[in-house]
Amino acid sequence: MTDSTTFDWRSFLLGWSGEWADSLPDGETRGEGDEVARRARWLGFPAAPEGRIAAMEERLGRQMPASYREFLKVSDGWRHAGGFVSLLAGTEDAHWHNNASGLADLREDAGPEERREADIWRRGLQLDVVSDITHVLLDPEDVDENGEWAVYTWASWRAAPPERHANFTAFMRDMHREFHSLQARPSDGKPVFANDTTRRLDAQVEEARLEALRGGWEQALEALDEAKGYGRPRAAGLGDQIRRLLGQTYTVYYDGLVTDPRYTPEMLPPLVAEHAAHSYRDDSTLKYQLRCADDDLMSLGHATLDRVRNGTYRYTAAGPFGEAVERARELARWGDTDRAWRTLADALPLWEPLGPDHLAPLAWVADPVLGPLLTPERGRELLSTPRSGQSGEAPSPTPDLDPGDLAWLAEPDRGNNRTSYRFVLVEAAEPKELPARLTDADTDRDEDEDGDGDGTVLNEPMTFWDARQRSQLNRRESSSYDDRPLMAVGRAGTGWSFAFDGAPAPFNRPRFVSPASTASADSRAVVVWSGLRTPHGKPFFHLSVARDGAEQYAFTYADGEIQRSGEIPRALDPSRFFDGLEDSARAERPLLEAVAEEFGASLPRHAIMNGRLHTFTTRSWTRPPRNGETYAVIRMHPATTRPVARERAGDDGPESR
Repeated sequence: MTDSTTFDWRSFLLGWSGEWADSLPDGETRGEGDEVARRARWLGFPAAPEGRIAAMEERLGRQMPASYREFLKVSDGWRHAGGFVSLLAGTEDAHWHNNASGLADLREDAGPEERREADIWRRGLQLDVVSDITHVLLDPEDVDENGEWAVYTWASWRAAPPERHANFTAFMRDMHREFHSLQARPSDGKPVFANDTTRRLDAQVEEARLEALRGGWEQALEALDEAKGYGRPRAAGLGDQIRRLLGQTYTVYYDGLVTDPRYTPEMLPPLVAEHAAHSYRDDSTLKYQLRCADDDLMSLGHATLDRVRNGTYRYTAAGPFGEAVERARELARWGDTDRAWRTLADALPLWEPLGPDHLAPLAWVADPVLGPLLTPERGRELLSTPRSGQSGEAPSPTPDLDPGDLAWLAEPDRGNNRTSYRFVLVEAAEPKELPARLTDADTDRDEDEDGDGDGTVLNEPMTFWDARQRSQLNRRESSSYDDRPLMAVGRAGTGWSFAFDGAPAPFNRPRFVSPASTASADSRAVVVWSGLRTPHGKPFFHLSVARDGAEQYAFTYADGEIQRSGEIPRALDPSRFFDGLEDSARAERPLLEAVAEEFGASLPRHAIMNGRLHTFTTRSWTRPPRNGETYAVIRMHPATTRPVARERAGDDGPESR
């Protein structure tokens, strides 16, 4: 912070005045005061002598803060403080506001914060004399360790709380910055706004661009933010690229770049992806986010928005980095997000920008498979990596996100929703082979035709909850005897693939049929279903292992009892985990650790919780009803939803009517 007693007010105010005078177009009609100021190249007034400042302080009953006093010694008032205060008070016009605006009057239900804000209007020293409904108040109760009073500004048309400035010096520098930001894009007829300040800042922007490519993103962002505050071209678009990779998406518009055909392929997808992430936004607001876009760009924007929403947008890049992108996508779509990220990160030095103002690969964050790889830590690693031919020190690799085990399933998730789950592990099989092992090839349900993804076809990668919602929307029939889960698939460590269901139906022990045997043809399969923390019903846990189509061993813990079959290895003996245990939930982590140790398998936490994986619907995990058992079937018709009455199984099973 600048010391208010050493700040060079004269140089600052003279520079500002000259910039203002040079920004005025020739022949424009001005008031007498402004014309005098233009010719004099001075927005201020004669300096206030010490006696006049002392008289003001006596009149107001308070000694003024040092920054305001030092200002008055150079100019007793000021014209055009920013864009909305035409005249700022000197010694004669400064006065206590005393709620003259009525803004301290509150509703009866006003909260503490509103009351604190309201008090400013009672105690503040008003400095605005002529303004565009903009108030400027020095607050004698908001004082720092140097005796400086904070300045608050407020305008009704801004629809925001009063803005705080640390002291009068900070306020005036902010107003100078506001003046620059309003002049940065002059209207027709105005002279080009160029001066020592703009030239210094433009050089700063160019150096920040190079520093960002060298990996010095923190220093670059600080310099770009300063230039952005002054409205300098390029600063916002460059800074937004850094912010987006840090996970900051609010008011990130890639100004000046998204509408440039050179950069549109990289800037447009992340912009519309952020729009798509907020379903409450009307698509008409895309016009605001793509301000200055022509009709062709708007059409491209809406088309890209559709691709992002339906999960078909696919990021591509040129050269060796583009080849790494394809390898990373293949890894990520099967759940190996750590290796996918490392593939991208290792190829960053080979990345080729689309132009000089392209700081980093960006559109991949809109790719439904690659986008979930980004975390703030990984964004910092990317930004810290020298690229585009620039040299610098490479950053340390970001630690992997996946723990490489199964025990993470025992940890409560956000909202404590994952209290029950089930998964199938298949050895020596690719993930794309699992539907053939876990579905009925001769099913007579036409759910493939209805778009449910049944049979041997995998759905496109999407979040588990999106896939579940889409599956439910497309489902035409459901029954109380069926348990056909939608499961995400991927790789489960070296030599294993998995199918995972994070929101299973209730466990029906009498009718449960493990899919382990059918999944293990010419291989080995493991089935785990845990409900040791389920809030509904009694806790349970099931494990079954099969090889070459035949079950080897299994156990089920339910109702406080253990039912077992086959020769269970000692490491997995359920008595080791449940005997004498009052809280069965405490057995969950040791059980999962034992399963992981026994089979050398793991599940990818980040991909399951945050990524997008292929899904498919398995065969039922329950047997059909027997003769005399009742069940309900619900069929969904296009025009109406009509439940079918309770039915009784006949000799031909559940399809008999």
